[in-house]
Amino acid sequence: MKYRENGLSKTRLRSSYLTLVMSISLVLFLLGVLGFILINARELADYFRESISFSVMLDDASKDADIRMLQKDLDAKHYVKSTKYVSKDEAAVKMKQELGEDFVSFLGDNPLPPSIDVYLHAGFTSPDSVAKIEKYVLQYPFVKEIYYPESLLFLINENVKKISFFLLVISSFLFLIALTIINNTIRLSIYSRRFLIRTMQLVGATRSFIRRPFLIQSAFHGLLAALIAMSLLMGMLYLIEKEFFLMFTFESTNLFLLLAASLIIIGVLINIISTFFSVNKYLSISEDKLYY
Repeated sequence: MKYRENGLSKTRLRSSYLTLVMSISLVLFLLGVLGFILINARELADYFRESISFSVMLDDASKDADIRMLQKDLDAKHYVKSTKYVSKDEAAVKMKQELGEDFVSFLGDNPLPPSIDVYLHAGFTSPDSVAKIEKYVLQYPFVKEIYYPESLLFLINENVKKISFFLLVISSFLFLIALTIINNTIRLSIYSRRFLIRTMQLVGATRSFIRRPFLIQSAFHGLLAALIAMSLLMGMLYLIEKEFFLMFTFESTNLFLLLAASLIIIGVLINIISTFFSVNKYLSISEDKLYY
Protein backbone atom coordinates (compact mmCIF):
# COMPACT_ATOMS: atom_id res chain seq x y z
CA MET A 1 0.00 0.00 0.00
CA LYS A 2 2.81 2.37 0.93
CA TYR A 3 4.69 1.45 -2.26
CA ARG A 4 1.56 2.21 -4.29
CA GLU A 5 1.17 5.63 -2.66
CA ASN A 6 4.83 6.48 -3.32
CA GLY A 7 4.44 5.47 -6.94
CA LEU A 8 1.32 7.59 -7.28
CA SER A 9 3.11 10.54 -5.67
CA LYS A 10 6.05 10.25 -8.08
CA THR A 11 3.67 10.04 -11.04
CA ARG A 12 1.90 13.21 -9.95
CA LEU A 13 5.23 14.96 -9.43
CA ARG A 14 6.44 14.01 -12.91
CA SER A 15 3.14 15.12 -14.35
CA SER A 16 3.45 18.52 -12.63
CA TYR A 17 7.03 18.87 -13.95
CA LEU A 18 5.86 18.01 -17.46
CA THR A 19 3.02 20.54 -17.23
CA LEU A 20 5.44 23.18 -15.95
CA VAL A 21 7.99 22.59 -18.73
CA MET A 22 5.35 22.52 -21.49
CA SER A 23 3.67 25.69 -20.20
CA ILE A 24 6.98 27.55 -20.17
CA SER A 25 7.87 26.08 -23.59
CA LEU A 26 4.69 27.45 -25.16
CA VAL A 27 5.28 30.90 -23.66
CA LEU A 28 8.89 30.94 -24.89
CA PHE A 29 7.69 29.73 -28.28
CA LEU A 30 5.37 32.72 -28.55
CA LEU A 31 8.25 35.01 -27.60
CA GLY A 32 10.36 33.32 -30.29
CA VAL A 33 7.65 33.89 -32.89
CA LEU A 34 7.52 37.54 -31.88
CA GLY A 35 11.31 37.80 -32.18
CA PHE A 36 11.12 36.20 -35.62
CA ILE A 37 8.51 38.75 -36.71
CA LEU A 38 10.57 41.66 -35.36
CA ILE A 39 13.75 40.53 -37.13
CA ASN A 40 11.98 39.84 -40.42
CA ALA A 41 10.12 43.15 -40.24
CA ARG A 42 13.46 44.92 -39.96
CA GLU A 43 14.97 42.90 -42.80
CA LEU A 44 11.90 43.55 -44.97
CA ALA A 45 12.12 47.29 -44.28
CA ASP A 46 15.84 47.26 -45.10
CA TYR A 47 15.11 45.35 -48.31
CA PHE A 48 12.64 48.00 -49.49
CA ARG A 49 15.02 50.81 -48.55
CA GLU A 50 17.95 49.24 -50.38
CA SER A 51 15.89 48.42 -53.48
CA ILE A 52 15.27 52.12 -54.15
CA SER A 53 17.95 53.71 -56.28
CA PHE A 54 18.74 57.29 -57.22
CA SER A 55 19.91 57.97 -60.73
CA VAL A 56 22.91 60.15 -61.50
CA MET A 57 22.18 61.69 -64.91
CA LEU A 58 25.35 62.29 -66.90
CA ASP A 59 26.17 64.64 -69.76
CA ASP A 60 26.02 63.06 -73.22
CA ALA A 61 29.57 64.22 -73.81
CA SER A 62 30.91 62.50 -70.69
CA LYS A 63 34.11 60.54 -71.23
CA ASP A 64 34.24 56.86 -70.35
CA ALA A 65 37.25 57.47 -68.10
CA ASP A 66 35.36 60.13 -66.13
CA ILE A 67 32.31 57.90 -65.77
CA ARG A 68 34.42 54.98 -64.51
CA MET A 69 36.19 57.31 -62.07
CA LEU A 70 32.85 58.50 -60.65
CA GLN A 71 31.51 54.95 -60.40
CA LYS A 72 34.64 53.74 -58.59
CA ASP A 73 34.45 56.74 -56.26
CA LEU A 74 30.85 55.90 -55.37
CA ASP A 75 31.58 52.19 -54.95
CA ALA A 76 34.29 53.06 -52.45
CA LYS A 77 31.88 54.99 -50.20
CA HIS A 78 30.74 53.14 -47.08
CA TYR A 79 27.13 54.20 -47.59
CA VAL A 80 26.88 52.83 -51.15
CA LYS A 81 25.76 49.22 -51.51
CA SER A 82 26.21 48.99 -55.28
CA THR A 83 26.18 50.98 -58.49
CA LYS A 84 25.16 50.18 -62.05
CA TYR A 85 26.09 52.10 -65.20
CA VAL A 86 23.18 52.49 -67.66
CA SER A 87 24.17 53.57 -71.17
CA LYS A 88 21.91 55.57 -73.52
CA ASP A 89 20.97 52.41 -75.43
CA GLU A 90 20.19 50.45 -72.26
CA ALA A 91 18.06 53.35 -70.99
CA ALA A 92 16.15 53.40 -74.31
CA VAL A 93 15.48 49.64 -74.14
CA LYS A 94 14.22 49.95 -70.55
CA MET A 95 11.97 52.88 -71.45
CA LYS A 96 10.63 51.01 -74.47
CA GLN A 97 9.68 48.06 -72.24
CA GLU A 98 7.91 50.37 -69.78
CA LEU A 99 6.02 52.34 -72.46
CA GLY A 100 5.31 49.38 -74.72
CA GLU A 101 6.31 51.27 -77.87
CA ASP A 102 9.45 52.36 -79.69
CA PHE A 103 9.70 56.07 -78.87
CA VAL A 104 13.15 56.36 -80.47
CA SER A 105 11.76 55.60 -83.93
CA PHE A 106 8.98 58.10 -83.33
CA LEU A 107 11.32 60.89 -82.19
CA GLY A 108 14.12 60.00 -84.56
CA ASP A 109 16.70 60.29 -81.77
CA ASN A 110 17.41 58.92 -78.29
CA PRO A 111 16.98 61.81 -75.82
CA LEU A 112 17.84 59.75 -72.73
CA PRO A 113 21.23 60.52 -71.14
CA PRO A 114 23.59 57.87 -69.72
CA SER A 115 23.27 57.42 -65.98
CA ILE A 116 24.55 55.59 -62.92
CA ASP A 117 22.00 53.92 -60.67
CA VAL A 118 23.16 54.10 -57.05
CA TYR A 119 21.81 51.76 -54.35
CA LEU A 120 22.44 52.79 -50.75
CA HIS A 121 22.66 50.82 -47.53
CA ALA A 122 19.44 50.96 -45.51
CA GLY A 123 20.89 53.26 -42.85
CA PHE A 124 21.61 56.00 -45.40
CA THR A 125 18.28 56.13 -47.26
CA SER A 126 16.71 58.94 -45.27
CA PRO A 127 15.95 62.11 -47.26
CA ASP A 128 18.60 64.06 -45.30
CA SER A 129 21.33 61.50 -46.05
CA VAL A 130 20.38 61.33 -49.73
CA ALA A 131 20.45 65.15 -49.92
CA LYS A 132 24.05 65.19 -48.61
CA ILE A 133 25.07 62.50 -51.11
CA GLU A 134 23.35 64.44 -53.88
CA LYS A 135 25.33 67.57 -52.97
CA TYR A 136 28.60 65.61 -53.10
CA VAL A 137 27.89 63.96 -56.49
CA LEU A 138 26.82 67.24 -58.11
CA GLN A 139 30.37 68.52 -57.62
CA TYR A 140 31.39 66.50 -60.67
CA PRO A 141 31.10 68.84 -63.69
CA PHE A 142 29.72 66.18 -66.07
CA VAL A 143 26.80 65.32 -63.74
CA LYS A 144 23.65 67.03 -65.04
CA GLU A 145 21.18 66.20 -62.29
CA ILE A 146 20.20 63.57 -59.76
CA TYR A 147 16.79 61.98 -59.63
CA TYR A 148 15.38 60.04 -56.69
CA PRO A 149 11.81 59.40 -55.44
CA GLU A 150 11.93 61.77 -52.47
CA SER A 151 8.26 61.31 -51.52
CA LEU A 152 8.60 57.51 -51.60
CA LEU A 153 11.71 57.62 -49.41
CA PHE A 154 9.94 59.84 -46.90
CA LEU A 155 6.88 57.59 -46.89
CA ILE A 156 8.91 54.40 -46.33
CA ASN A 157 10.97 55.90 -43.51
CA GLU A 158 7.89 57.27 -41.76
CA ASN A 159 6.04 53.97 -42.02
CA VAL A 160 9.09 52.04 -40.77
CA LYS A 161 9.21 54.29 -37.68
CA LYS A 162 5.51 53.79 -36.99
CA ILE A 163 5.65 50.02 -37.46
CA SER A 164 8.81 49.73 -35.33
CA PHE A 165 7.18 51.67 -32.50
CA PHE A 166 4.01 49.58 -32.73
CA LEU A 167 5.99 46.30 -32.66
CA LEU A 168 8.05 47.57 -29.73
CA VAL A 169 4.90 48.30 -27.71
CA ILE A 170 3.38 44.92 -28.58
CA SER A 171 6.66 43.16 -27.75
CA SER A 172 6.88 44.82 -24.34
CA PHE A 173 3.25 43.97 -23.59
CA LEU A 174 3.63 40.31 -24.60
CA PHE A 175 6.90 40.01 -22.67
CA LEU A 176 5.16 41.19 -19.50
CA ILE A 177 2.37 38.67 -20.11
CA ALA A 178 4.94 35.90 -20.64
CA LEU A 179 6.76 36.93 -17.46
CA THR A 180 3.52 36.82 -15.48
CA ILE A 181 2.48 33.42 -16.85
CA ILE A 182 5.86 31.81 -16.17
CA ASN A 183 6.04 33.34 -12.68
CA ASN A 184 2.54 32.13 -11.76
CA THR A 185 3.24 28.65 -13.14
CA ILE A 186 6.38 28.33 -11.03
CA ARG A 187 4.66 29.71 -7.94
CA LEU A 188 1.97 27.03 -8.27
CA SER A 189 4.68 24.39 -8.61
CA ILE A 190 6.47 25.61 -5.46
CA TYR A 191 3.13 25.89 -3.65
CA SER A 192 2.51 22.18 -4.20
CA ARG A 193 5.80 21.43 -2.39
CA ARG A 194 5.47 23.92 0.45
CA PHE A 195 5.19 21.14 3.07
CA LEU A 196 8.43 19.59 1.82
CA ILE A 197 10.14 22.96 2.37
CA ARG A 198 8.71 23.14 5.90
CA THR A 199 9.86 19.56 6.63
CA MET A 200 13.41 20.40 5.54
CA GLN A 201 13.34 23.43 7.83
CA LEU A 202 12.19 21.33 10.77
CA VAL A 203 15.14 18.92 10.40
CA GLY A 204 17.57 21.86 10.52
CA ALA A 205 18.38 22.52 6.85
CA THR A 206 19.66 26.02 6.09
CA ARG A 207 17.82 28.37 3.72
CA SER A 208 20.56 28.15 1.07
CA PHE A 209 20.60 24.34 1.32
CA ILE A 210 16.82 24.20 0.78
CA ARG A 211 16.90 26.67 -2.12
CA ARG A 212 19.77 25.02 -4.00
CA PRO A 213 17.99 21.94 -5.41
CA PHE A 214 14.95 24.03 -6.35
CA LEU A 215 17.12 26.54 -8.23
CA ILE A 216 19.12 23.84 -10.03
CA GLN A 217 15.96 22.02 -11.02
CA SER A 218 14.35 25.29 -12.11
CA ALA A 219 17.35 26.17 -14.29
CA PHE A 220 17.18 22.73 -15.90
CA HIS A 221 13.45 23.12 -16.56
CA GLY A 222 14.07 26.56 -18.09
CA LEU A 223 16.79 25.18 -20.37
CA LEU A 224 14.64 22.23 -21.40
CA ALA A 225 11.65 24.49 -22.06
CA ALA A 226 13.82 26.83 -24.20
CA LEU A 227 15.13 23.89 -26.26
CA ILE A 228 11.58 22.63 -26.83
CA ALA A 229 10.49 26.16 -27.80
CA MET A 230 13.38 26.44 -30.28
CA SER A 231 12.47 23.06 -31.78
CA LEU A 232 8.87 24.21 -32.25
CA LEU A 233 10.07 27.49 -33.75
CA MET A 234 12.41 25.74 -36.19
CA GLY A 235 9.58 23.44 -37.24
CA MET A 236 7.30 26.42 -37.79
CA LEU A 237 9.94 28.22 -39.87
CA TYR A 238 10.49 25.12 -41.98
CA LEU A 239 6.77 24.82 -42.72
CA ILE A 240 6.46 28.53 -43.52
CA GLU A 241 9.39 28.48 -45.94
CA LYS A 242 8.06 25.30 -47.55
CA GLU A 243 4.45 26.45 -47.92
CA PHE A 244 5.04 30.09 -48.86
CA PHE A 245 8.03 29.53 -51.13
CA LEU A 246 10.53 31.57 -49.14
CA MET A 247 8.19 34.54 -48.76
CA PHE A 248 9.34 34.55 -45.16
CA THR A 249 12.90 33.46 -44.55
CA PHE A 250 15.42 33.32 -41.76
CA GLU A 251 18.68 33.20 -43.67
CA SER A 252 20.82 35.08 -41.15
CA THR A 253 22.52 32.45 -38.97
CA ASN A 254 23.82 35.06 -36.53
CA LEU A 255 20.35 36.47 -35.88
CA PHE A 256 18.91 32.97 -35.47
CA LEU A 257 21.64 32.06 -32.95
CA LEU A 258 21.00 35.35 -31.13
CA LEU A 259 17.29 34.56 -30.93
CA ALA A 260 18.04 31.04 -29.65
CA ALA A 261 20.48 32.36 -27.03
CA SER A 262 17.93 34.99 -25.94
CA LEU A 263 15.21 32.38 -25.43
CA ILE A 264 17.56 30.18 -23.39
CA ILE A 265 18.70 33.09 -21.22
CA ILE A 266 15.12 34.34 -20.72
CA GLY A 267 13.85 30.85 -19.90
CA VAL A 268 16.60 30.07 -17.40
CA LEU A 269 16.72 33.52 -15.74
CA ILE A 270 12.95 33.90 -15.29
CA ASN A 271 12.74 30.38 -13.86
CA ILE A 272 15.58 30.94 -11.41
CA ILE A 273 14.35 34.37 -10.27
CA SER A 274 10.73 33.23 -9.87
CA THR A 275 11.81 30.09 -8.01
CA PHE A 276 14.11 32.07 -5.73
CA PHE A 277 11.35 34.41 -4.58
CA SER A 278 8.72 31.66 -4.39
CA VAL A 279 10.92 29.45 -2.20
CA ASN A 280 11.84 32.42 -0.01
CA LYS A 281 8.15 33.09 0.51
CA TYR A 282 7.58 29.64 2.01
CA LEU A 283 10.83 29.77 3.96
CA SER A 284 9.57 32.86 5.77
CA ILE A 285 5.87 32.08 6.03
CA SER A 286 4.32 31.00 9.32
CA GLU A 287 3.11 27.42 9.70
CA ASP A 288 -0.54 28.47 10.00
CA LYS A 289 -0.51 30.09 6.55
CA LEU A 290 0.80 26.95 4.86
CA TYR A 291 -2.75 25.63 4.73
CA TYR A 292 -4.13 28.63 2.80
